[in-house]
Amino acid sequence: QLVESGGGLVQPGGSLRLSCAASGSISSIYAWGWYRQAPGKQRELVAATGTDGYLDYADFVKGRFTISRDDAKNTVYLQMNSLNSEDTAVYYCNADINSPIAAMGGWHWGQGTQVTVSS
Repeated sequence: QLVESGGGLVQPGGSLRLSCAASGSISSIYAWGWYRQAPGKQRELVAATGTDGYLDYADFVKGRFTISRDDAKNTVYLQMNSLNSEDTAVYYCNADINSPIAAMGGWHWGQGTQVTVSS
């Protein structure tokens, strides 16, 4: 199970830090991703990270957002700075989970957390 937190209402130029924690029978997490979906738009990749240090960011967040992970806590973070109205969306995390339980392995999605940037 993946549970996101940290969303909310923030003024333009402000910052938020999203968290996504995985729980259950987890041996390790191969990779994490943050996605977002604005009303009327398709879900899009924001940032991703892998166990080998792989990092990827969408062009529209480079220099503003930072993805990081805490493997001891099975948690991924998304630090978002210099937010603007175009960043308003539901943010979802996903994780590629290594689990001894078949149903828990593979890619899973969180339920999403709303981020609203408005004055």
